[in-house]
Amino acid sequence: MEKVALFVDVQNIYYTCRHTFAQQFDYSAFLAQASANRHLVVAYAYAIDRDDAKQRQFQHKLQELGFTLRLKPFIQRTDGSAKGDWDVGITIDMLESVALADTLVLLSGDGDFAILAQHLRQHYAKRVEVYGVAALSAKALMEAADKFIAIEQSLLLAPTKRQRN
Repeated sequence: MEKVALFVDVQNIYYTCRHTFAQQFDYSAFLAQASANRHLVVAYAYAIDRDDAKQRQFQHKLQELGFTLRLKPFIQRTDGSAKGDWDVGITIDMLESVALADTLVLLSGDGDFAILAQHLRQHYAKRVEVYGVAALSAKALMEAADKFIAIEQSLLLAPTKRQRN
């Protein structure tokens, strides 16, 4: 059976789904779809930790689904800008997972991962699948993957009453 590893760029997916669909991503549906008829070996979710109750509840739900959380503290700079991305951490975990999985699935539209996808395919002969919001995903990343899966309604949570009003 094909072995699959999942890597989720939580911030990227949160903002792209919110901007494009005004809805939240359905991690349960994603997990089921991305691992269907495959053996799931690892599932990582990378997020920035602002240490608030709503965020902790979301993180707990991800863990209940079977994701291993990787958290970084939110850093607010003195100039008002914020810092916090997981590009290097995701890259390291994907490279370390080549011995475990046949297919590596990245949930992100960040073009910085195009080089990684190409490298995994060319130097490790791994299949790379990318899920992302098509309108906001980097063309280079979509082209670097073996397969790009556009996030559509089936991967979104139904809008809450508050979101519909």
